[in-house]
Amino acid sequence: MMSLREVIKDAESRHVAIGHFNVSDLAALKGIFLAAREINIPIIIGVSEGEREFIGTRQVADLVKSLRNEFDFPIFLNADHTHSLDKIKEAVKAGFNAVLFDAGQKSLEENIQLTKEVINFVKSYNASQKTDVLVEGELGYIGGGSVILERIPEGVTIKKEDLTQPEEAKRFVLETGIDFLAPAVGNLHGMFADAPDPNLDIER
Repeated sequence: MMSLREVIKDAESRHVAIGHFNVSDLAALKGIFLAAREINIPIIIGVSEGEREFIGTRQVADLVKSLRNEFDFPIFLNADHTHSLDKIKEAVKAGFNAVLFDAGQKSLEENIQLTKEVINFVKSYNASQKTDVLVEGELGYIGGGSVILERIPEGVTIKKEDLTQPEEAKRFVLETGIDFLAPAVGNLHGMFADAPDPNLDIER
């Protein structure tokens, strides 16, 4: 079976996307897995820090691993929006295939420093365990949440200075050595009952 890195490289070469779906219980995981098997496409399951506290870090890792092994199906697990090295270590040692280290609200300098610490740990772990855990870094403020909101909270706005600048993105990727970049491009993560109209007028 292909690794997550190989699956993503294959998707990139074919100009297709791999779905990433967050779960916090077995019912959601099973539904997503069955749908993916039905249309025969690889999937990534995401669990944030809060979701891992609810479902269990080792428990969800074992569930995903059992589905992958029993059905010989490319289902992978990502530690979504993780804010500390300790939580990264916990997910990696539990058997996650990828981690998203989120220091996007920090200054660029501090973000680079903290992300490099994560990279150093994961690279060392990969070498010692002969595995290939991938690391995604975040640059710029995206935000997030698992609670349905009636509207965007008062005072929350998308400011130009919060968006990822190309020159900073290049430096961040080169200096940290991350596998993937999560940039802030004007989107808000979360669930909104009355979502605002999208603003796609972004200089590219």
